[in-house]
Amino acid sequence: MTHLRLFWIHLRLGVLNELQYRTNLVIQLVQSTLGLATALLGLGIVFSKTDTLAGWRPAELLAIVGVFTIVSGLTQLVVRPSLARFMEDVRLGTFDFILTKPVDAQILASMRQIEVWKLVDVVVGLVVLTVAINQLGASVGLAEAISFLVALLAGVTIIYSFLLILATCAFWFVRLDNILNIFQSMYEAGRWPIGIYPPWLRTTLTFLVPIGFAITVPTEGLVGRLTSPNLLGAIALAIALPVVARVFWRIGVRHYSGASA
Repeated sequence: MTHLRLFWIHLRLGVLNELQYRTNLVIQLVQSTLGLATALLGLGIVFSKTDTLAGWRPAELLAIVGVFTIVSGLTQLVVRPSLARFMEDVRLGTFDFILTKPVDAQILASMRQIEVWKLVDVVVGLVVLTVAINQLGASVGLAEAISFLVALLAGVTIIYSFLLILATCAFWFVRLDNILNIFQSMYEAGRWPIGIYPPWLRTTLTFLVPIGFAITVPTEGLVGRLTSPNLLGAIALAIALPVVARVFWRIGVRHYSGASA
């Protein structure tokens, strides 16, 4: 409950801060519209030449676009801006102010910066996903919905843990400003099922940068393509990776020397 209250406080602060710059909403609407238009244009070009892509039908790939947009919106709403601010605090030596607070430093560092207009992406993603589900029709049942929700929760957890591990490297390396941008560039590959990529890239996007678990696996659950080993693998990784991230975080904190050191 303490963490939920803390999140609610930062959410309200984020809303108040963004309301000072309402032009940001217009900019976000334009960005979201362009991003969606680009994705749909890509699908249109592909399916003007073929009926399926590696066995994926148009409605199924539309579902991937929806999941991609939702996960992107969620991570850019809280996780990425918070971790970017955390990395800057470590570089400037002002991370001390987090360590002195009577709450868990990792939790606070992961939610203290909220860019509320990124909710636009979440809403756009939900709309696209709803359209895709309507097109899929009766093929989406209760089992598929449960598989999708479980896999989506696992995917978001995996992405958060992976980004936390990347950000924690700031305790050892002075300038890591672009590392989250590099991840975002690789994340763009999640607009398509990882099965269409060459084996080496498929392996990279599954195990080295776990985009496949965050995007493709939840969509497979929704469209009835998800196998039990893949679902169990996503759940196992969603349990193990936060533990690894937590241990790595604690090691990093011990190496931190800030303004008061």
